Amino acid sequence: METTVETAEKLGLRPDEFEMIKKILGRTPNFTELSAYSVMWSEHCSYKNSIKWLKTLPREGAKLLVKAGEENAGLADIGDGWGVVFKIESHNHPSAIEPFQGAATGVGGIHRDIFTMGARPIAALNSLRFGNLTEEKTQHLMNGIVHGIGHYGNCFGVPTVGGEIYFEDCYHTNPLVNAMSVGVGKAGQTVSATAEGRGNPVFIVGSATGKDGLGGAAFASADITESSVEDLPAVQVGDPFQEKKLLEACLELIPKGALVGMQDMGAAGIICSTAETSAKGGVGMHIDLDKVPMRQQNMKAWELLLSESQERMLMIVKKGREKEVLEVFEKWDLPCSQIGEVTDGGILQFYMNGELEAELPAESLVLGGGAPVYEREYREPKYFAEIKKFDPASIPVPKDLKAVAEKIITIPNIASKRWIYTQYDSMVGTGNTSTNEPSDAQIVKVKGTTKGLAVTVDCNSRYVFADPFVGCMIAVSEAARNIVVSGGVPLGVTNCLNFGNPYDPEVYYQFVHAIKGMGEACRKFDTPVTGGNVSFYNQSPDGAVYPTPTIGMVGLLEDIDTKMTLDFKQSGDAIYLLGEVNDDINSSEYIHKLHNIEYSPVPHFDLEEEYRLQQTVSKLIGSKAIASAHDLSEGGLFVTLCESGFTNELGFKAATSAKVRADAFWFGESQSRVAVSVSAADIAAFEKIVKDSGVPFIKVGEVTDGEVIVDGASWGDIADWKEKYDTAIEKYMQYEEQHI
Repeated sequence: METTVETAEKLGLRPDEFEMIKKILGRTPNFTELSAYSVMWSEHCSYKNSIKWLKTLPREGAKLLVKAGEENAGLADIGDGWGVVFKIESHNHPSAIEPFQGAATGVGGIHRDIFTMGARPIAALNSLRFGNLTEEKTQHLMNGIVHGIGHYGNCFGVPTVGGEIYFEDCYHTNPLVNAMSVGVGKAGQTVSATAEGRGNPVFIVGSATGKDGLGGAAFASADITESSVEDLPAVQVGDPFQEKKLLEACLELIPKGALVGMQDMGAAGIICSTAETSAKGGVGMHIDLDKVPMRQQNMKAWELLLSESQERMLMIVKKGREKEVLEVFEKWDLPCSQIGEVTDGGILQFYMNGELEAELPAESLVLGGGAPVYEREYREPKYFAEIKKFDPASIPVPKDLKAVAEKIITIPNIASKRWIYTQYDSMVGTGNTSTNEPSDAQIVKVKGTTKGLAVTVDCNSRYVFADPFVGCMIAVSEAARNIVVSGGVPLGVTNCLNFGNPYDPEVYYQFVHAIKGMGEACRKFDTPVTGGNVSFYNQSPDGAVYPTPTIGMVGLLEDIDTKMTLDFKQSGDAIYLLGEVNDDINSSEYIHKLHNIEYSPVPHFDLEEEYRLQQTVSKLIGSKAIASAHDLSEGGLFVTLCESGFTNELGFKAATSAKVRADAFWFGESQSRVAVSVSAADIAAFEKIVKDSGVPFIKVGEVTDGEVIVDGASWGDIADWKEKYDTAIEKYMQYEEQHI
């Protein structure tokens, strides 16, 4: 089939990109070849609009065992011959169209990134964004997405241990589904995503290939519109039980030493895995597509190349050891077929029934090779002018603080996510998983050691909307703070960068400045960025989503028994607030949801203050000078104290500081603050450590048997506040549950 510039444009390529392809090949590409470039040069695969700025992020560190981008996921050393492998990725567009399968296959895909490197996934997390929870569409999307995540993770056998969820109007059309996986493996037993060695056989293993997922990478590189539902075939279908068998087969095979390399098949399927492994090894491949196990008859070459059918791997095997591979996959009752071999020269040749269907230089298809790299225009968003107009004095200090607190505790962004997390099995595979004790980061055991991993995902996108540079520094800092407050030492970052259309200069401004903020904070905390995912085009005719650079972070506890939890331990303990107390109500849930203020500055934040606070908290935990620690985030101090009281049904007695406005004291979201409880016997040691550190602190009050007392007035029992907190989201979802 002869191709033209019109063909290229229908496939999502620009006219100048069509000319670039012709120049690379020295001829006009046929339809199969052009289809390959359309997915490999899509934003989803090539990062053509983001790679320039991604390269500015810190990518190396003493604890990293591979550099950023070298492998499918980040790999950090945790000592004693163990490594932790971790990555976060988005599945936004598929989930917007088909929420259950879109979310489920996002979970399956991120776990494959972990075990394709030879590590066993031991924990999953997710970061979700939806529109207004009062709307039936939001309830429907959330129901499907949460069920999809729970179904795949529970069946696959990896616990979902934590995450975050926010509800904002801008996500009405474009929900965000970011899935993170964390695994562990023995040093020296990891596998690289590379091909080398002329004559080495190339295998495809796992599920048979069908037409599901065709063009998924290109689909994820366009705005969502009313007609996007017509692209429904671009959503993949997953089978967690098949992936569980694939996991066990791969982890059984790897130690045998029969593999040269392995790559999972996610976006862009066979063309992506063959191109990336070949380009990395500087080789080519001869592939017979008719040898690919197929679920449907009469599939065309381009369909086989682009299919995103799930639960598949590409393996490059050492010549002469094919039998070992076949035996393992026969044992696990999984398809396993040799489809080609490695060649010299860097050229990919795809045959179908003896006919050459496509001939492409591997290097020309991949990120950092021949794929185009663009530097987009950017300019300060016009709405910044509205932010600068905000005057906190225009917000009257409420006389009835209790009435405000009752509303705050039930805001969906703040309230318990019990309706969601009870659908996830957090204890499946309990030999590896968390204790489920409450802490700001989730603590996961490393089986066979005394070590623990602290894992978290964080991003308040309203802060990033208000100031992309500072807001993204806050996202990194909160992730690090959550790990430190839980007793861990931050190791590294994986990111999921969710933005609108990069061709919009105001959106691109958000992206560029968020990357700058991320880089500065990561350098401060010595948490290099190991990789992740860029998801542009989260935009509809109504506009772009909030800039949402989700931060996934992993930290290490050398001894899991040194972990710190957030729950109050006993009545009578003193409650202290570490960090600066000020009049800041900017970008808080309080002014956004209760006063309907859309534009206000980012909350107070200073990177040096944050670093000093975290160092001090680490010292307090190491000295056993505190009984609990919980950082302040959405909802401010009142919500933080309530959450610390819920677990053991212990209340608190506290008084408003006379130095600041009462609403800022209780509901402001000024950063770099942690609430701790201290037993009477430890107060002297605690105060000495904090005074020596230079971190500001005040005594807020003390823990009670259950009553909540503010400024001398009883606000009821902590159990009543817990009931409000626990049931808020469930009440919204009652309608949807009737339709399950």
